[in-house]
Amino acid sequence: MKPILLYLASAIVAGWGVAHLFATRGVVAGFGELTTDNRRIITMEWIVEGVALISTAAFVTAATVIQPDAAVSNAVYAIAIATLIVLAVVSLFTGFRIAFLPFRLCPFVFGASAILIALGAR
Repeated sequence: MKPILLYLASAIVAGWGVAHLFATRGVVAGFGELTTDNRRIITMEWIVEGVALISTAAFVTAATVIQPDAAVSNAVYAIAIATLIVLAVVSLFTGFRIAFLPFRLCPFVFGASAILIALGAR
C-alpha cells in the first residue's frame, strides 16, 4: 500500500507540473502588454516550476522503484516533502489570493502530495 501512495503523489505532482507547462502561454498572455524581458521572465518562471514539479515526482518515483526502504530513498522523500511544503506555503501567500481557481488549488495540491509521500514513506 505504501508504494501506491508514493506513486499517487508522484502522479499528482507530475500532472500539476505538466499542467504548468501547457498553461504557460495562456498565463503569460493573461498579463496583457508586457515588456519583452518581463514576458521572458514570467515564461521562464512557469517553465521552471513545471520542470521542478516533474523532477520532484521523478525522484520520488525512482526512489520507490529502486528501493523504497533505503536510507537514500528516505532522504529523497524528505526532500520532496520539504520542497512541496515550501511551495504550498509560498502558494498560500501568493497564488491563493488570486481569484483564478487553479492558482487557489496549488497549496492543496502541494500539501496533499506532501502528506501522501509522508504516509507512503513511513
